[in-house]
Amino acid sequence: MAVKKSGLGKGLDSLIPKQSAVRQTTKKKEAAETVDSENKSQEIKLKLTQIEPNRSQPRKKFDEDALMELAESIRQFGVIQPLIVQKKDNYYEIIAGERRWRAAKLAGLKEVPVIIREFSEQERVEISLIENIQRENLNPIEEAVAFKRLLTEFNLKQDEVAERVSKSRAAVTNSMRLLKLDERVQQMVIDEMISTGHARALLGITDPDLQYQYAQKVFDEKMSVRDVERLVRLVTEKKDEKEKTKPDTDQDYIYHDIEEKMKSVLGTKVSIDHKKNNKGKIVIDYYSMEELERLMYLIQSVNSGQS
Repeated sequence: MAVKKSGLGKGLDSLIPKQSAVRQTTKKKEAAETVDSENKSQEIKLKLTQIEPNRSQPRKKFDEDALMELAESIRQFGVIQPLIVQKKDNYYEIIAGERRWRAAKLAGLKEVPVIIREFSEQERVEISLIENIQRENLNPIEEAVAFKRLLTEFNLKQDEVAERVSKSRAAVTNSMRLLKLDERVQQMVIDEMISTGHARALLGITDPDLQYQYAQKVFDEKMSVRDVERLVRLVTEKKDEKEKTKPDTDQDYIYHDIEEKMKSVLGTKVSIDHKKNNKGKIVIDYYSMEELERLMYLIQSVNSGQS
């Protein structure tokens, strides 16, 4: 199906015609359930009971305090910007303006201004997403889910999604990477316990339980993003080193056990490079002249004790 490029990335204003020329002082009874086709883009009023939220709306969480503030503003000045709705079976579905609809209910209004339009399913998702992004109403996980939906359900490419929401391709990619996080860590992002910077750093830890464990550590210790990046680097380096030194045969286990015993005695990293015919070499790491002198003293002590 051909995708209509409606200038969605340019903002919601490009979807709504200027209202000054068509605004009418209609009576309440004229806020009817059906509208003449030639008046589809005109602003009218509908009863709140005739309107229902869009079930595919990206935003799932609404700040109650912010809703109460908006409700108080609506009590004083009314709903200044009309909702965008689409006719369904026996009601009107909100395409843009669910927050205003909720606040209007809290304010005790019986009806609100609306613009009735017809949209494809893709346009409904795009408009809801763009409205929330422009108002910074989506949390990072909701935004990532909406981006992914545009990609998977409507077969858009990442650069097409980026164009529609006026973001860079890298921003869209980074956003969707958050969906690779463990669900418990995603919830911590939603609850603002950790930032998206912290979350992206934690993506370096692939084990879900370990990732959640470190996410809690980040929150408890109020760690900076740089601290988390260093922590994750240490964790992954340890894992890589462990996998490299993991014994494969019975003989490897013997040499590995000797390495561990020598590490315990010398207090530093020891590597045994064993070859055929029971030959090889021992590598003892040191990190300063003082440590080298300490190791020499230990080895000399062993020699003098045996003589």
